[in-house]
Amino acid sequence: MKPIVSIIMGSTSDLPVMEKAAKFLDEMEVPFEINALSAHRTPEEVEIFAKGAAENGIKVIIAAAGMAAHLPGVIASMTSIPVIGVPIKASLEGIDALLSIVQMPPGIPVATVGINGSLNAAILALQMIATGDEALQNKLVEYKISLKNKIKKANEELAQVSYKYKTN
Repeated sequence: MKPIVSIIMGSTSDLPVMEKAAKFLDEMEVPFEINALSAHRTPEEVEIFAKGAAENGIKVIIAAAGMAAHLPGVIASMTSIPVIGVPIKASLEGIDALLSIVQMPPGIPVATVGINGSLNAAILALQMIATGDEALQNKLVEYKISLKNKIKKANEELAQVSYKYKTN
């Protein structure tokens, strides 16, 4: 089994946030890899990874970074594979990372999700891949239906909650 999604983080301290992406991809039966690479501490390894990702079968890269948050942009500068940036709440409530990732120069786009939003990054990665894969597209449709059903169930449960002035 070869990975088609790569989850990259600046250090393993980001793993608690990135686990949501890994769990989602695992549930959807999408082969993925997880690695720690640092734009500042291991720039040579980042370059080898980014320049070899397409040849290695990677279709989407999810790159997490906090603070200076250069990793997603550095990777995007070295590959034509879509990169999704996940700003990590490491300092300044993650706003610094969000702004660093989202403000890429023309020609080097990085799709960016919310702070600590690795689940949305995984969903977006799957949506990108599923444009050419009917089986994955069907899994996404089922997933979205399950989200709708959770809200319907929540409203059924809320209907049972009683207050003196509650009208529904």
